[in-house]
Amino acid sequence: MKALLLREPGELAAVDLDIPEPAAGEVRIRVAACGICGSDVHGYTGESGRRIPPLVMGHEAAGTIDAVGEGVDGFAVGDRVALDSTVFCGSCDHCRAGQENLCTHRQVLGVSCGPYRRHGCFAEYAVVPARGVYPIPDALDFVAASLLEPLTIALHAVTLGGAGPQTRSAVVVGCGMIGLSVIAALRARGVSQIAAIDLDANRLAAALRHGAQTTIAAGGDAGREAAAWGVGVSGAAAGDVDGADLVIEAVGNTPAVQTAVAAATRGGTVVLVGNIAPTIELPLQQVVTRQLRLQGSCSSAGCYPEAIQLAADGVVDLASFVSRVAPLAEGADWFTRLRNHEPGLVKVVLEP
Repeated sequence: MKALLLREPGELAAVDLDIPEPAAGEVRIRVAACGICGSDVHGYTGESGRRIPPLVMGHEAAGTIDAVGEGVDGFAVGDRVALDSTVFCGSCDHCRAGQENLCTHRQVLGVSCGPYRRHGCFAEYAVVPARGVYPIPDALDFVAASLLEPLTIALHAVTLGGAGPQTRSAVVVGCGMIGLSVIAALRARGVSQIAAIDLDANRLAAALRHGAQTTIAAGGDAGREAAAWGVGVSGAAAGDVDGADLVIEAVGNTPAVQTAVAAATRGGTVVLVGNIAPTIELPLQQVVTRQLRLQGSCSSAGCYPEAIQLAADGVVDLASFVSRVAPLAEGADWFTRLRNHEPGLVKVVLEP
């Protein structure tokens, strides 16, 4: 089969690999579409340390079941499906508690971080456990369905943040694919006042298209500006709030986290989704004296049915997130263009 192999940091090549065979409990997917995640780009450069070569990356995928392993019920060859990026055991304490994203034996498709190596979906075929596969309706095309995975990340984050119609204001820091998905998820959960922060004017324009009411340029006093906006739209008595109820950070570096903390009201919640830098500088006294709740958000748990329903009902238009669709053979070029921050590129989807 054809696959896009990360040979060395910064070096991707189209190669021929053996077609994998599904073991018991697994299915083989004929991959129809796989999105390039920002984490893939950071892994491609070597900066994240979570894509150790040689590796086939790719975890935002959809396709058709091509083969079924022993003991798999409920799926058949030809079924159209989307894939959970988390490979989980289904039997540890976390899995039994519905926290498969925290599985004791967790792996992630297309990730190699030392303890494990799991080839992903920038290939014609991929083998995954059947427990992480979800049927998709015929009306949902494969390119759109490949973006169900980032939508589940967003839904998980807004769930952890307690987002709902009672949320007076929400701020999203970072408007890449995850940040834009968070905006869409907030809207789907009934949050009506959303502000978006980013460095890129094109991404801020995209944030408005996907449901943000206002945008703020990152840098400087963006956090304080967002806090003032949160006060203005809260409808609360003067002095009762000094920022936004909920802030979701989708970058993962010191400036973005500091902006998120500054934007939150006393007693508010900051959900941390971004995961670029292994360590950051945290404004501890602001967090403690204003009693902010910092909530980490990892992957997703149980969010695929909701994501599929939102996409099928047209509540979230996944196709509208796509900047380019390209053949897998052109993957190396698109990684370079994403690494170089080519204007107008948010999501590129590759078709094996």
